[in-house]
Amino acid sequence: MGQLYQTQRAMRHMRKAAMQRGVIAILDVGTSKIACLVLRFDGDAPALEGVGSMAGQSNFRIIGAATTRSRGVSFGEVAAMAETERAIRTAVQAAQKMAGVRVDHVIATLSGARPRSYGLDGEVEVEAGQVTGGDIGRVLAACEMPDYGDGREVLHAQPVNFALDHRSGLADPRGQIGQRLTTDMHLLTVDATAIENLLYCIKRCDLEVAGLASSAYVSGVSSLVEDEQELGAACIDMGGGSTGISVFIRKHMIYADSVRMGGDHVTSDISMGLQVPMATAERIKTFYGGVVATGMDDREMIEIGGDTGDWEHDRRTVSRAELIGIMRPRVEEILEEVRQRLDAAGFEHLPSQQIVLTGGGSQIPGLDGLATRILGQQVRLGRPLRVQGLPQAATGPAFAGSVGLCLFAAHPQDEWWDFDVPAEKYPARSFKRAFKWFKDNW
Repeated sequence: MGQLYQTQRAMRHMRKAAMQRGVIAILDVGTSKIACLVLRFDGDAPALEGVGSMAGQSNFRIIGAATTRSRGVSFGEVAAMAETERAIRTAVQAAQKMAGVRVDHVIATLSGARPRSYGLDGEVEVEAGQVTGGDIGRVLAACEMPDYGDGREVLHAQPVNFALDHRSGLADPRGQIGQRLTTDMHLLTVDATAIENLLYCIKRCDLEVAGLASSAYVSGVSSLVEDEQELGAACIDMGGGSTGISVFIRKHMIYADSVRMGGDHVTSDISMGLQVPMATAERIKTFYGGVVATGMDDREMIEIGGDTGDWEHDRRTVSRAELIGIMRPRVEEILEEVRQRLDAAGFEHLPSQQIVLTGGGSQIPGLDGLATRILGQQVRLGRPLRVQGLPQAATGPAFAGSVGLCLFAAHPQDEWWDFDVPAEKYPARSFKRAFKWFKDNW
């Protein structure tokens, strides 16, 4: 744990240095596309004091943007190093060219990697009667770490609530007077190899990593409106190879997970069902796909097309109802998985249960209606916030992660490594148990 704490601290320093120079790139390495955006910060970024959530739209604009088809990535994880490296280089070079500047530092996002969430809590006596930064470091160190197993790394460790004596829900207790300081912390762990492969791949592209974030988390940051983040909402980010889930309340993420299925699995079902190549299946899905069949769809015929040279094979048609019959079961399967994860997280205990669908896979017509049936009442389709300088082509739901990563780069949420945690208090491996969920504390 100590080593990762140091790595994350080092990344934070690098991010500050890059922001002072004024330019940083963000890199969304997905299963279906790799997006790179170059951000320019106006003047000195104001030092945001305080422990708290992200500030909104802020002091940066996008001056370069590029996307390329992803290669060598499956389930959101790097599977073929050299291919992914080439794809990242392509995206970064194109974005730099548009921006007219060279970029050395990137902040990257990670999907897949089997995330696991833990809720922890800790308490300490306040030393001087008034809460200092040192007390915050100590109370974070007092959180009893779960034994999250070998081969896992901590990706996020965020204090989501502080209480001083009997007053709970404090965003920043520093300077306040009291005796007992307690905190709730949300810890997100992922497969270590997934992180290592991504970091190594980016290093091979001669870039320095100045930050890492879970894509489920950053998609929620850009797609949930402020009220939803405050009162309780889940963001379902349907990507190509995986579907990310994040739950927010009081402007903090308190749970994240991912389902190892996404839009690409729907495409491959079409490809197998109609016996066409993946590229043709993708085109058919994009233009004619859906999940709700009406009487009209029996009569609407889709030309499959093809260039095998076999005339009979190439001029086949399929009704839209048949296409929907192929797509719907997979989409239902993904949503059922999501439902199970939300149930396990205790989502129904939150005061509000808004669900927002985003990501490239969320664009299938009729999805919101089907999701309402499977997931519960309030489902809406979300598009990421508008950020300055974002090209029109990058404003859709497929860019929720990229836009969220920009906001994360500008205003990262406070994490454990932003505080001076006493070195001897790096959690030993004597972890007793993962803590009960936050429903007891809200």
